[in-house]
Amino acid sequence: MVMMTGSLAVRGTVVWLTPQQGGRASGPPEPDYDYDYTATAYLPPRSTEDGQAGIALRRFAPGAWRTPAEGILVPSKGNRAQQVIPGCIVVITEGIRPVGLLTVEEVHALAPDGTQVISSAEPAPLPDLTMTAPASPTDPPYRHSTAAARWTTTSEHASDQAPLHAAEL
Repeated sequence: MVMMTGSLAVRGTVVWLTPQQGGRASGPPEPDYDYDYTATAYLPPRSTEDGQAGIALRRFAPGAWRTPAEGILVPSKGNRAQQVIPGCIVVITEGIRPVGLLTVEEVHALAPDGTQVISSAEPAPLPDLTMTAPASPTDPPYRHSTAAARWTTTSEHASDQAPLHAAEL
């Protein structure tokens, strides 16, 4: 997990929005060999008003609607720190118009000289998501209608005891 207070190197998959979705009229960008694609971006739940950052993307397939990409995120002055972790979405914008979505897969902090900062801390262990006790075979399987029926038959609220209005009769 990395807090974006300085520049970050990111790797992930970018999906460019179609013109019908409000994306670029010319379709996915065609990067030049010598230049990276540069734009603005933000991480939801922030927006262009309170969380704008600069983004430079490279090593993506020219003209592809979905492609792996590498990039650099640089927060703008005055914007609060944002947490950038694998799995988060970066909304790529041109001005305030979203044109693409980058799903982050790797994040690395960058030193002011652009070199990668190596963390000596070990990554946090992943939580154990295995079930501790299996469901009882006598319990009915969860279904929305079953759960709703159980809730409505066991729910008690003061409004249940209120007399009906003339409009409800």
